[in-house]
Amino acid sequence: MTGNISDNDSESFSWSSDDELETEKKLFDPGTSLTTLNGGVFTGSTEGSSSSGPSSTLFRHFVEAGFSENLVAKAIEENGEGDMDSILNALLTYSALESSPSDEPDIEKPSVRRQNGVSDERLDDVNGQTNNTDSDQKLDLDSDYWSSDYEENFLEDFSDSDSDPGMELRETSATLSDKEKKIIFLADMGYPVDEVSIAMERCGPDSSIEELADFLCAAQLARASDASYVDPPKPKLYGVYAKHKRRKLYEYEMRRKKQKSFLEEDEPIRLPKPMIGFGVPNMALPEFRRTLPEAALSPPYFYYENVALAPKGVWDTISRFLYDVEPEFVDSKYFCAAARKRGYIHNLPTNDRFSLLPLPPRTIHEALPLTKKWWPHWDGRTKLNCLQTATASAKLTERIRKALEDFDGDPPLHVQKYVLDECRKWNLVWVGKNKVAPLEPDEVEMLLGFPRNHTRGVSRTDRFKSLGNSFQIDTVAYHLSVLKDLFPDGIKVLSLFSGIGGAEVSLYRLGIPLKVVVSVEISEVNRNIERSWWEQTNQKGILVEIADVQQLTNDRLEQLISSFRGFDLLIGGSPCNNLSGSNRVSRDGLEGKESSLFFEYIRILDTVKSIMGKKQ
Repeated sequence: MTGNISDNDSESFSWSSDDELETEKKLFDPGTSLTTLNGGVFTGSTEGSSSSGPSSTLFRHFVEAGFSENLVAKAIEENGEGDMDSILNALLTYSALESSPSDEPDIEKPSVRRQNGVSDERLDDVNGQTNNTDSDQKLDLDSDYWSSDYEENFLEDFSDSDSDPGMELRETSATLSDKEKKIIFLADMGYPVDEVSIAMERCGPDSSIEELADFLCAAQLARASDASYVDPPKPKLYGVYAKHKRRKLYEYEMRRKKQKSFLEEDEPIRLPKPMIGFGVPNMALPEFRRTLPEAALSPPYFYYENVALAPKGVWDTISRFLYDVEPEFVDSKYFCAAARKRGYIHNLPTNDRFSLLPLPPRTIHEALPLTKKWWPHWDGRTKLNCLQTATASAKLTERIRKALEDFDGDPPLHVQKYVLDECRKWNLVWVGKNKVAPLEPDEVEMLLGFPRNHTRGVSRTDRFKSLGNSFQIDTVAYHLSVLKDLFPDGIKVLSLFSGIGGAEVSLYRLGIPLKVVVSVEISEVNRNIERSWWEQTNQKGILVEIADVQQLTNDRLEQLISSFRGFDLLIGGSPCNNLSGSNRVSRDGLEGKESSLFFEYIRILDTVKSIMGKKQ
């Protein structure tokens, strides 16, 4: 899916910079006050750069920001006072590796938690993670996805902690509902209670920890990627109030929920579990039949795609405008080695579907066999998360390497958790000893089912952006496979928001000849990619390129339908910019600037059906 907007207006990510570029740029600007990555508030000044010794302004700044005097002194000694970025990175690394979160101070390492009256939350918020409170406890790190068993075990692991701010709540966990336990569990992971509540509203109160964590993780990813978004400063918290901060937030949220009328908001969409739609390969299901509304039965076939985890009420609205057809929610992890949760509404038959051959690799090690040599046993991932338009920075992978290289054997559990959280968030894979790296564009192409070098020839930035907005070919081809027997002589396609030609590639790989393709795509980069593929595969049909869906007026549509004697399939996915859970800035639903183009899809589909109906 690509936005039907100009390149200058579309969302952009910082591709060549690190994920904390904006934070670090502001950190030492004079007069700037912001929240550092370890939760402290730092007021920037350059006055201390020329001072020396323990009494220097630079030294006091870092101590006031929440770092212990011993750690600050060590960082300044190792990096010198002239390189403030290196000092900060060193302090963040020391804090991430802090292994004494209990009330007893660490004998060998100074405790950030116990120094200078700094709150518990500061240590918990290092890189957005919460450290384990008992080095002897065993976390279920081998599980590829969060399960209910894992959730219960995790709650039990934390129940004995003396220093955890949510301790008093967990002591009465036996009387709490499942929803309340999930809120406490995710709050213990370091997610703010208000964000957890939003996630539960969007995903539904019955959502699993896996789905909620995916939603929250995607929001964190967008925060790191979008340099224009800056979190508001957090207040400093000390003493008893810091210990009970989460409880107060939790109690306030519960009161707010009880007071809210059920009539204020629509009931959130209920996503199926597992997310297998009307069936996936190699999974036995009871015989499924659906009855399509009469308005949806007239030609042409249509197929609409968008993100599954959209704001509340969005899929109800989409379904209502698409003739009340029931959405089919599918996760592409059942087709390839990467998750991709999407919703599809279509009037295609659902019987006799078949998969593309050869079958794609289904696990990380099958897809990327060279990573197996370096994969640590404590990283139990077998699937990658959803492939994004952004990629991790070199500074992040270097920080992970430094966090691991101090340990000859397995790193402590809290270090494992920090590394695994970053690996899941950014889809990092192991390429050497203690060395992780983001996926390359060629690897993303393969995981999404596109031919090798499909996007080659454009910038690395554009390759990631185009691929991140595309179809997963194997999933879509499975749905479209029913068309092969219906159109043995070829198919005529109106492809809206074509992107890099995911629909066309799917049909071609199914062996369905492309007689006519009218491709509507705003991005010149994407149009060039699809045109290049069309030429390289020696397509014999007609390719018509249109830059904007708004150029498809009723007169233009009637002209195209008359020229080609109608269309057999109308396919596309309108922009998800304002729907995606990773959008923290303008997640405005179908009213958003980009995602409102869904109504252009509806207009065009209704017009095509009307014109074709009159000509029959």
